[in-house]
Amino acid sequence: MSKREEYTQKLKSELDTLNAKMDALEAKTQEAKADAREAYKAEVAKLRHQSRLAVAKYEELKAASEDTWDKMVAETEKIRDAFVHSFNYFKSQI
Repeated sequence: MSKREEYTQKLKSELDTLNAKMDALEAKTQEAKADAREAYKAEVAKLRHQSRLAVAKYEELKAASEDTWDKMVAETEKIRDAFVHSFNYFKSQI
């Protein structure tokens, strides 16, 4: 397996795991009081948007040529890191 394949598989696994944790966290927010639940709903929507961006960038990365691979890795990691940071912050607020 090439380094590229290993990297994309690892990234896919990270995104899948994070999205599964998102689902569990979203279910937990449903137990909150009504006013808090509305605020959580808005934050979850933002996180879902970041998730979609990360998955889209992952798909672009898989299709990237050798010439653009390094640039795409950097961009993908930046988007993934922002998603992870936002998720962890939100999780700490619940």
